[in-house]
Amino acid sequence: MNKVLAALIAGLFAVGVFAQVPAPKAAASASMAAPAAAAPKMETKADAKADAAKMKHEKAAARKAAAAEKKAAAAKMKEEKAAAKKAKMEAAMPVAAKKEEAKK
Repeated sequence: MNKVLAALIAGLFAVGVFAQVPAPKAAASASMAAPAAAAPKMETKADAKADAAKMKHEKAAARKAAAAEKKAAAAKMKEEKAAAKKAKMEAAMPVAAKKEEAKK
């Protein structure tokens, strides 16, 4: 157990020493290039806004199309109900009334 604790403490010291070592020169040149990399972020924000606006427009168009489809389905259902009601009335009509109606 003592050996395990000693190894863990030694590991903590090693990590602490490694974290305090200054960064190599290559990392400094990479940080100089960071402002140049910021420009694409601005473009991606503009692209994201454009995409969001496009999606909003498509969503509204889809909603409008769904409403029109629902309205058309309701009109078709209404016509079918009227036709069924008319057929039911004709079937229930006495034969004499049908003959009179046919003469007109």
